[in-house]
Amino acid sequence: MADERVRGELVDGAQLQAWADEAEAGYDVAALRRRGRPAAGDGPGVVVTVRLDEATLAALLERAEAEGLPNRTEAIRAAVRAWAHVA
Repeated sequence: MADERVRGELVDGAQLQAWADEAEAGYDVAALRRRGRPAAGDGPGVVVTVRLDEATLAALLERAEAEGLPNRTEAIRAAVRAWAHVA
């Protein structure tokens, strides 16, 4: 088996065979489904693009920091939930 590259890194035939053996043994599908971003609420999320001017974004980030929110995504979610009266 020839050496291959995965994400730019050289991977030898022994590693490729180890991965193939692991796959053939089977994976815990439930564990694989837990990977990725956490849910944003009940069920899968829908991506919504919003444009904000600099002053509005600055105010949003300032308030998010004051309230201990980790990022602007969480700040926007909190603002929309409060406006829409969603828990």
